[in-house]
Amino acid sequence: MARVRIAIPSEGQGGLDGIRAGHFGHCDVFTFVDLEDGQIMEVSTIANVEHMQGGCMVPVNLLAEHKVNALIVGGIGMRPLMGFRGVGITVYHEDQRAEIRPVVNDLIAGKLSVISDNQVCGGGNK
Repeated sequence: MARVRIAIPSEGQGGLDGIRAGHFGHCDVFTFVDLEDGQIMEVSTIANVEHMQGGCMVPVNLLAEHKVNALIVGGIGMRPLMGFRGVGITVYHEDQRAEIRPVVNDLIAGKLSVISDNQVCGGGNK
């Protein structure tokens, strides 16, 4: 298995023991978790970039530039979802747990599903 970089929208300082943000576009930071053969190799964070309403491709481009392969969200709009699909980032949906570590473990274990079109938000509401 190749190296995989997961991005998780996070509150505050983020990190593996941090708390997830409710909506990816308005998070403070993105926590990156680099996996190799299902093992966590490295954890890092980057600050989210401010974007105006309608500028939801800004985080898409940011994550693509950082070579992200997978994104775990609790909520996302259709336009950025299509953007992530367009740059080859698989978007997984999980809106039950606030903590980052168990959600990453669920992804590693194959328990998270790829987001479907009927799970998207209207955008700007959260």
